[in-house]
Amino acid sequence: MKKQALVFLILPLLFYVSSCNRGKAADALNETKKTETIKSDSIEKKVALTIDTIDYNKRMVALSNNDTTGRWPVKAPYPLPGALLPYNRIIAYYGNLYSTRMGILGELPRKEMLAKLQGEVAKWQAADSTVKAIPALHYIAVTAQGAPGKNNMHRMRMPFKQIDTILSWAKPINALVFLDIQVGHSTVKSEVAELEKYLSMPNVHLGIDPEFSMKNGERPGSKIGHFTAADINDAIDILANIVRKNKLTPKVLVVHRFTQGMVKNYKEIKTVPEVQIVMDMDGFGSKVLKKDSYMSYIYREPVQFAGFKLFYKNDNKNDWKMYSPEELVKFTPKPIYIQYQ
Repeated sequence: MKKQALVFLILPLLFYVSSCNRGKAADALNETKKTETIKSDSIEKKVALTIDTIDYNKRMVALSNNDTTGRWPVKAPYPLPGALLPYNRIIAYYGNLYSTRMGILGELPRKEMLAKLQGEVAKWQAADSTVKAIPALHYIAVTAQGAPGKNNMHRMRMPFKQIDTILSWAKPINALVFLDIQVGHSTVKSEVAELEKYLSMPNVHLGIDPEFSMKNGERPGSKIGHFTAADINDAIDILANIVRKNKLTPKVLVVHRFTQGMVKNYKEIKTVPEVQIVMDMDGFGSKVLKKDSYMSYIYREPVQFAGFKLFYKNDNKNDWKMYSPEELVKFTPKPIYIQYQ
């Protein structure tokens, strides 16, 4: 495959540089939905145990933009009831509260940032009225570090009080929260496990970034790292166990990607009813180059759902212009997760 000329983002490192077998569901048809009665705050509720598979399939075909190659929609097990995707399009603001350079989430004051996010949600809703657009705050909870640190892991875990702050910011606008990890010399399994108490909350989901996974001892930022399918499956296993243990609706897992080598053995990434996987096309550049990367790494190597990252500054320089929602909903497949940095 030819090399992409896309200019890629290297996030600034804090304190270093200041970046459908669709698998067969329990019921193939849905004329009769199974339910169970649960008690919540002393109120009995009827909860569906199966999804409307006919509606789900139609939505997945619509997301594929009528792709004729057989790649999209991806054949995968049906999700548990209450799944966010494909019923919603997630519009996320990304960043870290310690840095104004890592993303819009830490760059603007809270009220201004939330108002701007809600404005983007409205634009996406107008561009595609068939899918509900919902807001999210995507917070970098573990940042890669140039210095090894006390544990020699080249990563820093953010204080839980910062995650609590993000949760409090999300509540008034009913936003989802994503916790993102840059593992450095650590592992996905170790870092995700540390966040289990937050991931056990119904509105908290996960992002993992291969860029800073340095498997051969390199300093983060000196080269682009990678995850194997096994790394990603570790995250999926932990999330699936959390969902089962806490009787939650499915978790969304966002995996950032902007080069061929960032994700190894993509065909071995597992799909399960408890987790919905988004491969997020990261990286900045011209429209032509970004679309070329989307086709190369997202369209041609399908996993489950597609995402697309937009950069307010780096996609709007050197005569470049950031993609609009109206342009992106014409892509095959349509991105269902949109991240702004």
